Amino acid sequence: MSEPILSFEDVRVSFATESGTVDAVKGVSFDVKPGEVVAVVGESGSGKSVTSSTSMGLSAENATVTGTVILDGKDVTRMPAGELRKLRGNDISMVFQEPMTALNPVLKVSDQMAEVFEIHGRAYGKDAVAKSIELLEQVGIPNAAERIYEYPHQFSGGQRQRIVIAMAIANNPKMIIADEPTTALDVTVQAEILDLLRTLKDETKAGILLITHNMGVVADMADRVVVMFQGVVVEHGPAEEILLDPQHPYTKRLLEAMPRLRDTSLTVNEPSPVVAAEEVAPGDYVLEGRDLALAYKHRGRSKRVVEGVNFGVRPGEILGLVGESGSGKSTVAKAVLGLLEVDHGELLIRGKNLPKLPRREKKALRREIGVVFQDPAASLDPRFPIGEIITEPMVIHKVGTPKERIARAEELLEAVKLPRDVVNRFPHELSGGQRQRVSIARALALSPSILIADEPTSALDVSVQARVLDMFSELQEQYEFACLFVTHDLAVVDQLADQIMVMEKGRVVEQGRKEQILTSPREDYTKRLLAAAPVPDPYKQRARREARRQLLTAQGIALD
Repeated sequence: MSEPILSFEDVRVSFATESGTVDAVKGVSFDVKPGEVVAVVGESGSGKSVTSSTSMGLSAENATVTGTVILDGKDVTRMPAGELRKLRGNDISMVFQEPMTALNPVLKVSDQMAEVFEIHGRAYGKDAVAKSIELLEQVGIPNAAERIYEYPHQFSGGQRQRIVIAMAIANNPKMIIADEPTTALDVTVQAEILDLLRTLKDETKAGILLITHNMGVVADMADRVVVMFQGVVVEHGPAEEILLDPQHPYTKRLLEAMPRLRDTSLTVNEPSPVVAAEEVAPGDYVLEGRDLALAYKHRGRSKRVVEGVNFGVRPGEILGLVGESGSGKSTVAKAVLGLLEVDHGELLIRGKNLPKLPRREKKALRREIGVVFQDPAASLDPRFPIGEIITEPMVIHKVGTPKERIARAEELLEAVKLPRDVVNRFPHELSGGQRQRVSIARALALSPSILIADEPTSALDVSVQARVLDMFSELQEQYEFACLFVTHDLAVVDQLADQIMVMEKGRVVEQGRKEQILTSPREDYTKRLLAAAPVPDPYKQRARREARRQLLTAQGIALD
């Protein structure tokens, strides 16, 4: 057995705050061996990221760290600042969750990558750039020799994450910490990034500490799993044992909370049977798009990003919009909200064409539409108490007296399973899941007939997501709103949606009933989306990974 490259021995981290000492990590011990992936899982606040940051000496100023963190035979907790700087990026490196915050937006990629070599004295000037180009080619960036001189915003999200990974492996570190490296990515891009990390691990024999709350990613990547809860390791062992036969109640709850994607048969050569479209009587739809085309206008120029989209949603029905980033999902949602003008076609709400209505009628019709955004922290004004946030739509549309509005806010808080006294609290006093419940309560303030949900659970922990989705289903049955649910998580769509519309590059490639799309997809693009979705079972995921490789090869798509 090889010696561990990274060991945590009785690590404890506490923070001195105004209200007293907070113990964030309470005696954590585990190790990572060369060429091994150890996944640390748990909800927000469980101590995952605090534990991993101690291995790089990145604890906050008000933190007190005890215990030992041994990296390649050296105790990181007792190193002076100068030695720690040499260590970071050289012996140990980190891949962050959001590549746009990890990359400097005002510097070209060439400058940022060359700096990694220059700081550690590995290469300078043209040599550093040449090595950077080799790395970009290694992680699958096309035309690397030309694109290296571009800025981060000129790359897609998946390409930016590849650049961050290239920087992390630049000096052949013995240890890589991957902190939620795929959370912000589409399912197909996520699969590519995981393939890349797996390949790099096999080639470099670096140990990987993977921090995630996605059990599908754990099944796809991890050799061993460490489960953390409230700063304590409650269970650890081989991935197969933890995922298939968990012993601790908390681990069981995490796995039960995962939305499950049904088993899908992805035929490679034989086309799936065509299912006839269901006939719907005119006037049955609350929300309808007819030959919809949408465009973004900039400096007098118009660029169409959505073309020829047709859909309809009945009362009490959920239409799931799925596809990669840039496919046009959120653009369609923006148009329904009136945030983007319709370039061509009709967008009908209760039979009325929204773009052609006079301004006053448009405003009145918008009362029919509620919206829940992806990030509750960004969509709730931190200066206002929850009661004012929920009642704001009622104030704008002059609905009810102040007393009636507060009564409505309290009623909605109960509907989203929050106590009535939350009306007097501020957003920062609530957890992420509670803030998203407030967002849903606000969206329902005017009893809308249409609800737009744009990735409403992607920023939430898996257990919080499960509770929000269950609550969403209950509210949908109670209020019978028609819902446009935008997401890239196919398991969530499987749990909630009645219909699915699959979009690629601004066009609808496939749509129909959920059962038909998920069990017998006709289009190659839909099959790729389904094949890329990981499942929390190591054996099934291994088989799915191989099936995906066969599918991509059969479709003529080159594998990295």
